[in-house]
Amino acid sequence: MDVKAAPNGVATIEDRILRITGYYGYYPGYSSQKSTSRSSVSRCKPGSNCPSSHSSISRQLSPLSVTEDSSAPILELQSRGSSGVCGHRVERQSRSGDDGTQTHPESNSQENRLKARCLSCMSVVLKAIWGLLIILSVSSSWVGTTQIVKITYKNFYCPFFMTWFSTNWNIMFFPVYYSGHLATAQEKQSPMKKFRECSRIFGEDGLTLKLFLKRTAPFSILWTLTNYLYLLALKKLTATDVSALFCCNKAFVFLLSWIVLKDRFMGVRIVAAIMAITGIVMMAYADNFHADSIIGVAFAVGSASTSALYKVLFKMFLGSANFGEAAHFVSTLAFFNLIFISFTPIILYFTKVEHWSSFAALPWGCLCGMAGLWLAFNILVNVGVLLTYPILISIGTVLSVPGNAAVDLLKQEVIFNVVRLAATIIICIGFLLMLLPEEWDEITLRFINSLKEKKSEEHVEDLADVSVHLRSRSRVNGTVSIPLA
Repeated sequence: MDVKAAPNGVATIEDRILRITGYYGYYPGYSSQKSTSRSSVSRCKPGSNCPSSHSSISRQLSPLSVTEDSSAPILELQSRGSSGVCGHRVERQSRSGDDGTQTHPESNSQENRLKARCLSCMSVVLKAIWGLLIILSVSSSWVGTTQIVKITYKNFYCPFFMTWFSTNWNIMFFPVYYSGHLATAQEKQSPMKKFRECSRIFGEDGLTLKLFLKRTAPFSILWTLTNYLYLLALKKLTATDVSALFCCNKAFVFLLSWIVLKDRFMGVRIVAAIMAITGIVMMAYADNFHADSIIGVAFAVGSASTSALYKVLFKMFLGSANFGEAAHFVSTLAFFNLIFISFTPIILYFTKVEHWSSFAALPWGCLCGMAGLWLAFNILVNVGVLLTYPILISIGTVLSVPGNAAVDLLKQEVIFNVVRLAATIIICIGFLLMLLPEEWDEITLRFINSLKEKKSEEHVEDLADVSVHLRSRSRVNGTVSIPLA
């Protein structure tokens, strides 16, 4: 059934559909030509030339109709195809971008975690290295101070003058701190501004004359008593015994804090205090309760007691202090010592209690070495809190006992019997027990429970591995379960 031609030259419905859809092979009369040439096309083999079909098509087409009618759909198809391809590319890029935005934060988070772990590991390693250096420095400075005092006593015995002289050197504590501040701080402050900032340890108003006399006087007296009794004990006992007995101050600090500051009661520290007292008695018994031995033990225990009282009162009235405030406070104590306690060595000199022939006869080398090492010890104790763990500083203090013992053995000034060696070991163990944290029992229980859980998990994994091994072995051997009829 024939269809009349439309005004635009489209003859059939198929031609209209092809023109609307933009078929790339469309031209007017395509459907009629397709029907006439279908037979010829069907006879042509693949790859063979069919001139009749090409000639018939070329005869029916005019150049104008090809350029006007067939070129527009081709361009439209190309634009659609290019837009479609571009659309697919854009979609793929957007999807890949979305995937990248999803994977990028994950990779960033993993990198940040790795960086955080590396930084934490590096900080722990640096703290450990600084801790090792601080331990060696603290113990060596304390051993050096004690041994220089013993050397000085051979030609010069004026313990109070030596205490006063070494305490005056602590005036340089704050200048040393301020020099470190200038070398390390990004925002540098003037000396007066830094001094006023660090003087807040005395109160919000800073250091006034009333606070200077009220707060500095008792601590300066305790500081002088601690060092003076320590030097007196070194005249009666060996350096090893005195340094071991001085380690009892940790036990006294705990007892005073428990009584005065109402700190938490800890059974392990009570045991450590009992061990310290036992070591003191055994140290006095080591020389069969000789008079000099008992007096020397009393001086050493008195020095440890005044040191503990100093620490407890500092915590009660002044609280905690940073490095700058501690430097300011120690320098203030030294300044008070220079002004108000200088009359004491003068009185002792004129009363012939501590007398020397002339200032030129004084062993200035030993005195300056002792004072310098004592100052270094005080600085290292306060700096170590910033650089490493505080427990390592205490370990450095207790390591002065074997250090002094080694030096005494080399100098052949001490003969270790069983009682003295046992007393020294008991006191050191009690000191180390004092270093346990307050939650040590909870930490220990958690550690034990974690070990039990790991063992149970390993046992379950071993059982699973054994069962899998048995199954695989049974399969290899060809064992098959046959049901009974």
